[in-house]
Amino acid sequence: MTVTRPSKRSDDRVLAFVTRAASLDDVRAEVEANHDHNRWWPPTITDPRMRMLAAGWSTRINYRMVDTYAGVLARADTLGFDALTDLDDDQARDLVAPLGLTEARLTYLYSLADTLARWDKDGTDPVAWDAKTFIAAFARDVRGASYKVAQCAALYARGYHCGIIPVDSGMVTKLGPVLGFTLPSGPAAHEHLRLLLEHAVARHTEPLGMLAGTQNVTIPSDAAPTWWTHLVLIYFKRLYLNQPPARLCTRRPTCTALTDCAHTKT
Repeated sequence: MTVTRPSKRSDDRVLAFVTRAASLDDVRAEVEANHDHNRWWPPTITDPRMRMLAAGWSTRINYRMVDTYAGVLARADTLGFDALTDLDDDQARDLVAPLGLTEARLTYLYSLADTLARWDKDGTDPVAWDAKTFIAAFARDVRGASYKVAQCAALYARGYHCGIIPVDSGMVTKLGPVLGFTLPSGPAAHEHLRLLLEHAVARHTEPLGMLAGTQNVTIPSDAAPTWWTHLVLIYFKRLYLNQPPARLCTRRPTCTALTDCAHTKT
C-alpha cells in the first residue's frame, strides 16, 4: 500500500472531517471545556521541565482518572522539579503510586532530569529546536518516552498554540483509517500523521479558524487553530471511535458524513 502524503486531497479530507466533528454537541462541549484550561496539561504549570514531565505522566491514564492525575501533578508542581528529583525512593513512589505503573513513571522522571541536565551542560535549549528535531531527540534520549510522548512534551513545553498536533495510538489506529489515510507501520506512524494534520491546518487555517471562532475558545490572533483541531480530533476519537455508537457511519471516507446518515439507518 502507498503511504498517504500531504496533498490537497488529504488536506481537504481533514477540513471536511473536522468541520463535521466540531458540529457535534458532545465534541464541542469537551473542546470548550478543555481548550483554554486543559485538565491534562493545565496552563498554571509554567516550568517547561514540569510540562515535559506531565506529558509523560499523562500516558496510560484512564479518562476517568483525570482528577487523580491532576491531583498528583499539582502536588509535584508544588514541590518543583528539582525537589521532585531529590525525593527519596519511598517518597517518590508514594507520590506517583495513585497513577499506577509507578516504576515506569519514576524511570521517565529520572531519565528526563538526566537528559535535560546533559542538554543544559551542552548549552542546548530543546524548546528552541524545531519540532521535528525536538521530538526525535526526546524520543531517543528519554527512557519511557516515544514519539507520542515526545510530541506531547514538545507541545506542552512550548504552549498550546505552538503549532504541534500530538498524535496518540488511537488516532493512528482508529482516526487515520476513518480519514482514509494509509500510515507507515510502527512508531513512525505517529510522526507521519502529525505532519499530515499540521499540513492540513496550514492550508486551511482560515476556514478552521472561522469554525473555532464559533465556539467558546480563545486562540491568539497570530496562531493557527492547531490546538483546537487536536482537541476536536481527540474528543471525536474518544467519544465515537473508542466505542463506536450506532450513529457512526461505517463507510468513511467514501461517505462524507460522520454520523446520522442513511448508512446508519439500514
